[in-house]
Amino acid sequence: MIAAGPKPVAPFSHAVESDGFVFVTGQMPDTPENPGVLPAGIEAQTRNVMTNLDIVLKGVGLGFEHVLAVRAYLTHFAEDYAAFNITYSTFFPSDRRPARTCIGVTGLAYDARVEIDFIARHPTA
Repeated sequence: MIAAGPKPVAPFSHAVESDGFVFVTGQMPDTPENPGVLPAGIEAQTRNVMTNLDIVLKGVGLGFEHVLAVRAYLTHFAEDYAAFNITYSTFFPSDRRPARTCIGVTGLAYDARVEIDFIARHPTA
């Protein structure tokens, strides 16, 4: 668990490390200061999720440049996909984007519009 990390909505760890790989649990669009309170709109929710993921990554000594794979879940896929992509793309340089899967789902905790999880890896010497 990351001390400054978001409050978990279920019994899980923020991240689990194994053999240099870091599996980061899907994060919600609330903030550590206001658990369960979500901003309106996919853009604001995406920014909050990515900020929460950054907190967790930094807590294990990593950054976005160490992310290998992303899974994103959208509850309003057709409505939010384009705006989600625009906001999401600001967090990774265009020449260094991780692999990604984006899935439409019927529901998420807190009735969120988006949840994202990461697989990252510590650099090898």
